[in-house]
Amino acid sequence: MKMVKHTLDTLPPLTEAQKDDLKRLAAMPDDQIDTSDIPGLTDAQLAEMHRPEHYRPLKKQITARLDADVLAWLKAGGKGYQSRMNAILRQAMLNAK
Repeated sequence: MKMVKHTLDTLPPLTEAQKDDLKRLAAMPDDQIDTSDIPGLTDAQLAEMHRPEHYRPLKKQITARLDADVLAWLKAGGKGYQSRMNAILRQAMLNAK
């Protein structure tokens, strides 16, 4: 048997049957998908997992009210006070887990 390799540029177009199959699968609720052939992860495998090096969570713009002295303290550190605030909150979140 000959191995066939494709890149994004050389993939053949999907057939109508393949397109119909993808539409059917996309419409299927998650609880109806049979995942019984996928082995579960062991505790050792889960312990070895880590975030990818270039992981960047999505940023959301918010409006927040802070005590004036807290805001002054954050801004006293110079440019980047919002990033510092995010880092402080992230550390609190991780500590709470």
